[in-house]
Amino acid sequence: MQNVKRLWGVIIVMAVGNLVLASLLVTHTINQSEPSQSPKPEKQGEQKNDRVVAKIGDREMTILELQTALEHHYGAELLGQMLDREVIRLEGNETGTSIGSAEINRELKRMQQGYESEQQFYASMKSQLGLSEQEIKEDVTNKLLLEKLATKHIQITDAQVEDYMKAHADEFKQITEYNILQIIVSTKDQANKVLAELAKGESFATLARDRSLDDATNNTGGDLGWIEGDDPFVAAPVLETAKLLKVGEVSKPVPLPQGFAIVKLKNRREKVNPDLAFVRENVRRELALHEAPPLKDYVKQLREKWKVSILDPQFR
Repeated sequence: MQNVKRLWGVIIVMAVGNLVLASLLVTHTINQSEPSQSPKPEKQGEQKNDRVVAKIGDREMTILELQTALEHHYGAELLGQMLDREVIRLEGNETGTSIGSAEINRELKRMQQGYESEQQFYASMKSQLGLSEQEIKEDVTNKLLLEKLATKHIQITDAQVEDYMKAHADEFKQITEYNILQIIVSTKDQANKVLAELAKGESFATLARDRSLDDATNNTGGDLGWIEGDDPFVAAPVLETAKLLKVGEVSKPVPLPQGFAIVKLKNRREKVNPDLAFVRENVRRELALHEAPPLKDYVKQLREKWKVSILDPQFR
């Protein structure tokens, strides 16, 4: 139940807005970086907005041309985004609603799923969308604040969360781990002899040490340790056999490419998911958003409440 597509849609739109805003501020930034000295006399007909920012052959392009084009193509969209952010901020201040660093970090962690590392995630966002780490955090903060405001009157119970997770078990399945012991021998006859000695009460660990051909485990009593059910470094027949055993039970000879295995299931456990509380909160948030009005409609209501008006017809 991930809201990833909607999140990336928001991020991409905001990325465009950030790039446009940066361009619109070029003039201001450069003017601020110039030494604070008395202005030099301008040449006749020269205006500050006529500063050349690019050339192609003899053709010069000025900052005024760039700014005019940006305003024409993206001005209304960017102004709308700025107004939306401002009404969300005002509503948050009025209602005492805020977003803490823990909430931001949890959402960033969710966004980073599928990336090898946090660094790779931020590098990818920079190269694909032109967003810095700080800009991503600002976008996430605004998004979370909007969602919290839109759902502040909606209560999702623990029972609703549990019911959803049970109904979508494949999304939230627990991982089972197995503690497996094995003895590897070269023939089925040798495997049956091992089983006969086990039936007489001989120790599995002793037989593994004395009979097993697996140098990696024979000195530890054949113990493979705790492994997950899809561990690629354990022979699939051994894993599948162990899954069918009861704790303490020993298998019949299991054919392997190099011979036969005797498998014992020492123990079984459900791997604790350290992020289970985080998963539940994500489910709770998604269920609340499902019951809330569309976020676009909610922002429209905020604009009306805070009496937003766009004065310039060009940006309506």
